Amino acid sequence: MATAVAQPRAKTPPAGSRYDNWFYSGMAALLLLTVFVGFARTYFLAGVVRAHLPSAIIHIHGAVFSCWILLLIAQTALVSADRVDIHKKLGIAGFGLACLMVVLGVLAATNSLSRNFVPPGSPFDPKTFYMIPMGDMFIFGVLLYFAFRMRFNPSYHKRLIVLATIALMDAPTGRPPFTAVTGHPFMDTIFCIFFVLLLVFYDLWSIRKVHRATLWAGLFLVIAQQLRVPIGGTSAWHAIATWVQAFTH
Repeated sequence: MATAVAQPRAKTPPAGSRYDNWFYSGMAALLLLTVFVGFARTYFLAGVVRAHLPSAIIHIHGAVFSCWILLLIAQTALVSADRVDIHKKLGIAGFGLACLMVVLGVLAATNSLSRNFVPPGSPFDPKTFYMIPMGDMFIFGVLLYFAFRMRFNPSYHKRLIVLATIALMDAPTGRPPFTAVTGHPFMDTIFCIFFVLLLVFYDLWSIRKVHRATLWAGLFLVIAQQLRVPIGGTSAWHAIATWVQAFTH
């Protein structure tokens, strides 16, 4: 007589995890829309290469950072299409692009400092404001470093990539029409916190807890953004900014 052998039941993944492709594609599209709306008047609708920007480095900076957002869209699309092989190859080039972004971000911020630039309505002097884009490059660079290290762990990697991109969002959201919502160009971190919370809520729905990458990288992002202005107002930072100004003139 044949003996029936009970087969172990396959573990059913949490319901929401089946929707990762939809969520991360949606997040990429939302971040792309945010960048377009924030820079539409001064850059995208102004003709991109024909836009009246103050220097060549700002033009290059804008082009390279735009490529990052387009790359994010392409990478999420490749994963959704089950072309992870291409996604991985393109990811190496993406890491090189991210390194270039940090360099260009520092150069663009320094160029703005040399021109004593502050956004309209800013309550800060140029030296204090210098800390804001420099802080963004620090946050972005740190998160990208860990995203690269965790590239063989998809659950960590994709969250870190999204959070690194969120760290760049206070540039477009510090401009009209977003300032009509916040009432102040430096309340733009509200939007960054909103994007982080979207990831938190998705984690809670999909895996029933906040993923460790979301928790620690999200906390790092939010806290570091809040520390930029206090650090930028210190005499030590002003001394650094004064030296940079003297060096660039």
